[in-house]
Amino acid sequence: ALASCGYETTGDGGREAVSTPAPPQGEVSGPFRVTEHGTFARPWAAAFEPGTGHLFVTERQGTVKRIDPATGAITTVSGTPTVDFGGQGGLGDIAFAPDYARSKAVYLSWAEAGENDTRGAVVGRGTLACTADACQIDGLKVIWRQAPKVTGRGHYSHRITFSPDGKHLFVASGDRQKIEPAQDNSNTLGTIVRLNLDGTPAAGNPIPANPEIWSYGHRNILGMAFDAAGRLWEVEHGPAGGDELNLVKPGANYGWPVVSDGDHYDGKAIPDNVTRPDLAKPAVGWTPVIAPGGMVIYGGDKFRAWRGNALIAGLSSNAIVRVAFEGESAREVERYSFENRMRAIVEAPDGALWALEDGTDGRLLRLIPAS
Repeated sequence: ALASCGYETTGDGGREAVSTPAPPQGEVSGPFRVTEHGTFARPWAAAFEPGTGHLFVTERQGTVKRIDPATGAITTVSGTPTVDFGGQGGLGDIAFAPDYARSKAVYLSWAEAGENDTRGAVVGRGTLACTADACQIDGLKVIWRQAPKVTGRGHYSHRITFSPDGKHLFVASGDRQKIEPAQDNSNTLGTIVRLNLDGTPAAGNPIPANPEIWSYGHRNILGMAFDAAGRLWEVEHGPAGGDELNLVKPGANYGWPVVSDGDHYDGKAIPDNVTRPDLAKPAVGWTPVIAPGGMVIYGGDKFRAWRGNALIAGLSSNAIVRVAFEGESAREVERYSFENRMRAIVEAPDGALWALEDGTDGRLLRLIPAS
């Protein structure tokens, strides 16, 4: 498939790619031993709680679940927000504060309803309190809103990550399928914003017209992570073709919709990235698309040869895509097929990989080396 936007559960998704061919779909490929740990209703993201090893999973209809890998017990978390569920919208990311051991602060992103049939992504912060049998989020308060709210239910992005020094919050803000605003810095659609941990604009951001914006010209970012050298990478959906992995630099314009290595869904051509040397180029591009979901840059011991590699969950590609970096360059080195669409991937404290399938009964899978 040249595109994946059209699937209600994707985020979207897509000319010759710098990539390896996908293996036959069906059985899991690659060096994994796989165990199942329950199913979830339209899961979107997952994160391990620092200090406990418990895994928290968001479900788009508005639920957060806690999983204890040691016992298999699954607990529903109370205190979650009211979300605007539908299309690609609902509850999104979950992230634990850099100072979580002290603050117990947790961040969530979700789609929020506005006036006149409009919606937008928001980020909220609260504190997490858990016992052996229950968890609740207290004092959840919206600290950032995507602006403006617009009609439709697509391309929220709302991926969250923190700077390596723990001082800044980065939020991916999709173009909301409105296209042109991604080049207009009077709004935050099609951008990555850099904030203080309380949601206020961070000092030193590079766009005078908007104190929140770190980079712009993005379409629909669903994966975002820092590497060990402190570089920020993001993976985003192209239109009909042209999914991208980008090295994010302050003030850079990533070209959407002026350029893309994909075309519009109606077949109308878009100039390729190479036609505009003044705009930032993707480090890797995919056509056919992989339709990326979440991404992790691996740092553990179980898959020691993969340290520093990105692992990207693929939706329409039913795969985990492994990318190697060399400085500011990147290339796909391997692809592992799975039975179903892959929504998210995270690294556990012990170096195991945990992956979530997409869909109404998405399985949670633990992946360790096969031998």
